[in-house]
Amino acid sequence: MDNAHCSQSCPLGTEGNMEYACRTKKWHKITDTCRTLNAFNIFEEESYSVQPFGGDVNVNEYARKSETIADKLMQKCPMDLSCVIKNIQQSPRIPGNIAVIVQLLHNISTVLMTNVDEAKMQSYSTIANHVLNSQSISNWTFIPDRNSSCVLLHSVNSFARKLFVNKHLLDISDTFIHTMGTIITGDNTGKNFTFSMRVNDISNEVIGSVLLSNDELWKVPSPSQVISIAFPTLGAILEASLLENVAVNGLVLSVILPKELKRVSLIFEKIIKSEERKTRCVGWHSLESRWEQQACKMIQENSQQAVCQCWPNKLFTSFSILMAPHTLENPILMYITYIGLGISICSLIICLSIEALVWGQVTKTEISYLRHLCIANIAVTLLLADVWFIVASFLSGPVLHHNGCVAATFFVHFFYLSVFFWMLAKALLILYGILIVFHTLPKSVLVASLFSVGYGCPLVIAVITVAVTEPGNGYIRIEACWLNWDMTKALLAFVVPALAIVVVNLITVTLVIIKTQRAAIGISMFQEVRAIVRISKNIAILTPMLGLTWGFGIATILDGSSLVFHIIFSLLNAFQGFFILVFGTILDPKIREALKGRVASVRWISRISEQDLASEFSCHPTKGPS
Repeated sequence: MDNAHCSQSCPLGTEGNMEYACRTKKWHKITDTCRTLNAFNIFEEESYSVQPFGGDVNVNEYARKSETIADKLMQKCPMDLSCVIKNIQQSPRIPGNIAVIVQLLHNISTVLMTNVDEAKMQSYSTIANHVLNSQSISNWTFIPDRNSSCVLLHSVNSFARKLFVNKHLLDISDTFIHTMGTIITGDNTGKNFTFSMRVNDISNEVIGSVLLSNDELWKVPSPSQVISIAFPTLGAILEASLLENVAVNGLVLSVILPKELKRVSLIFEKIIKSEERKTRCVGWHSLESRWEQQACKMIQENSQQAVCQCWPNKLFTSFSILMAPHTLENPILMYITYIGLGISICSLIICLSIEALVWGQVTKTEISYLRHLCIANIAVTLLLADVWFIVASFLSGPVLHHNGCVAATFFVHFFYLSVFFWMLAKALLILYGILIVFHTLPKSVLVASLFSVGYGCPLVIAVITVAVTEPGNGYIRIEACWLNWDMTKALLAFVVPALAIVVVNLITVTLVIIKTQRAAIGISMFQEVRAIVRISKNIAILTPMLGLTWGFGIATILDGSSLVFHIIFSLLNAFQGFFILVFGTILDPKIREALKGRVASVRWISRISEQDLASEFSCHPTKGPS
């Protein structure tokens, strides 16, 4: 059964267990605590044969055993921490071993407060290098503690802060972690560290550089030390461990600077060379365990590299570049969207013109006035939303126009929300008409209420969204002028109200159907058929008018969703203006009657004018020559 869970013991010679969950009638591994390392066999001079374990093993044993390992380590080889390296390097990189090693590194960085020299840093890097190996990335996904990768990054940075640099250039290089340090003296004209590392066994080397300008260095008292650490695989490990939909596209560079240094320039060579997929400079927030744009800004970018300016502090020590996730791009979707928008805009203009033409004839009663007020405002807001959508698409070029993009996103968000809330206002109006007598409230109160719902609520949501997310550069996406999802989940400010309104509109349609069915009870078969037709018309009119078609948007949010759902959603939404023209205006009998009346009136006036001209012409015949 789906969502069922089961556990399985680890293979012979390892401790722990594996947990599985059933999804789509298949078992998928979700956690794995299998390990060979423990407090007894991790040291070189001791051997220990693992006894079979019965039942589940408490994951909290990791902490207890790792603390024992750290304590023994300080006793056995306090000078260089090397007495565990051999057995760690020979151990398989399985999830349980990774968790033990991460906990060990964390405990070492906590226990060892001072006197970190080059030898200790070399051993520490060698231990970390084992779990940073590119071949271990997939196994990080199954570690029960999702924050293990964050703990590793924090532990390495914390340990490096205690490192004492006693020579002009310190260089500790391993395959998947590279540490460099230097002493800053008063005669420095600028410092830089350049790292060149492979992301995996088959890739070319990727370069990352740390640049300290002379303008910054003169602020630092002499002597001071600067340390930088490069990680080629840590970005992918963070992504796998935290299950985040972000793609790190360069080295992760940690910088440990004197407190007087407030700014550093970083150059990242891109792992995937592309201009189409936009890049952003980010810093790792050590408390919230996520990438943040507020720590950096982009200085320059091309298809090969990105230059960032970052502001290191206690919260931000590690930096990198993120690549926009691959979006579903298809020429069919593009053509449907833009052709549909063109038809939608023309349809909305025609709709508003017709409403203006027949307004006096179709708004004689209070209910008809309110109904057409909703239709007119739905058309106006959707028209403005479509126009701003086109503006936003032009601003989403290879170089993002940030301020213009923020403004365009705000108006697209506001007007599309207004479409939904005017649809909600119409739904509430229908409910009010079904359940309550209309004349219980004055017309002015109803109009004010409709405008408050239609424009007031969207404005509040749109303003709060931009005010909360934009200061941290988390309002818009990096690949398009639209609400951000990966960093701040700002898109929820559109999705949640929209889906809630769709639910209310579904309830409205249900009530209308029930009301119509009750009216059809006890009548003849012919009248029952007419009632069914009437119900079908209600659904056909209410579905596009009240936004039920936007429910197909749920399918497009899901990862791996079919292209069919995207096409259906694009068709229904791009042609929303056309639907409003057809179902809200053209198929309305009263509007058709009013239009016929206007046409007949125009013909009658034209005929009268022709008769007047003819009579005037007959009264004054042209005189010929005498």
